[in-house]
Amino acid sequence: MPTQPPPAEANPPSAPRTIDLLAFPDVQLLDVTGPFQVFASANELSRAAGLPLPYAPRVIAAQPGTVVSSAGLGLGASPLPEASEPCDTLIVAGGNGVYAASRDTALANWVRERAGHARRIASVCTGAFLLAAAGLLDGRRVATHWTRCTELAERFPAVRVEPDPIFVRDGAVWTSAGVTAGIDLALALVEDDLGGQLALDVARHLVVFLKRPGGQAQFSTALSLQKEKGERFAELHAWMAEHLASDLTVAVLAARAGMSERSFMRHYREQTGLTPARAVEQMRVEAARRLLSATQLPVKRIAARCGFGSEETLRRSLMRAIAVTPQAYRERFAAEQPSAVSRSRPAPAAATHTAAHTTAQTDQPTQTT
Repeated sequence: MPTQPPPAEANPPSAPRTIDLLAFPDVQLLDVTGPFQVFASANELSRAAGLPLPYAPRVIAAQPGTVVSSAGLGLGASPLPEASEPCDTLIVAGGNGVYAASRDTALANWVRERAGHARRIASVCTGAFLLAAAGLLDGRRVATHWTRCTELAERFPAVRVEPDPIFVRDGAVWTSAGVTAGIDLALALVEDDLGGQLALDVARHLVVFLKRPGGQAQFSTALSLQKEKGERFAELHAWMAEHLASDLTVAVLAARAGMSERSFMRHYREQTGLTPARAVEQMRVEAARRLLSATQLPVKRIAARCGFGSEETLRRSLMRAIAVTPQAYRERFAAEQPSAVSRSRPAPAAATHTAAHTTAQTDQPTQTT
């Protein structure tokens, strides 16, 4: 059974919820400041509405004072509280310094004990490594930065790493993908605490989406195909990106690469981890997403321009990639949509969880919606 932090009594409604954000030297700056600002904005909006402040966020560290982030900017941190001190939420940030933090036995032990006195625990980005080192993620579904998923799974085989979600909730344990995903996670925590309307107001205030569609594979497909073995097919990928509406069958790509089809298939998969057909589909999906968000071209024309052949083929590919239809993607990401902070038009209802966000309770079947 996974380690389960015992449910701590939540702060009474009149008392701010204590939010501890654990930092360490060489921490990723936005892993700390992103979630912190979400809670601070929730306080600001509550104050403006004449309501009690819902949160008391603070940055803590094993070595209090100024904690220098990987960006070179210092963060003022309070000392670690007594592990047995009541806490609503413990959030562990990520960054290059997480590896040294994970090897700090005293800190890992503190995190483990602190988790037992918190209502819930969370990690941002590679902060999952410290939670895993503390034994808090065994048997759980977990998200982390896409570049560290394989490493986390190899170092902690008992952890069920999911490479695509923006964040994952598994019981009282929440984990998020890289960097800005910490904002998505914090918004979800606010929604869980105070309801969808306040979370939506905070998202508007910060000019971000309450729940963005798609997973964390929101980086350039052409770049992601260049694995650690080098850039053997870099020129081919650049050509493919410029000719998405053309014939991109294996025969054409192999000829372009100056290889036999059989040799091309083998070397391409070794280099990128994908079949040529899958790579082509990913590049076409990426191009379609750009056109859906940046233009008002009809979906049928976008499908043709990106090489899908038909609107239905585009729809199926987009659903397979990010579980969102072209129409829904455009509604959420269109550049000309009303400002997120605009109050002049009716607010959209809080969106339901997409493939970017997965939730499971430990005593229920895993669900991905």
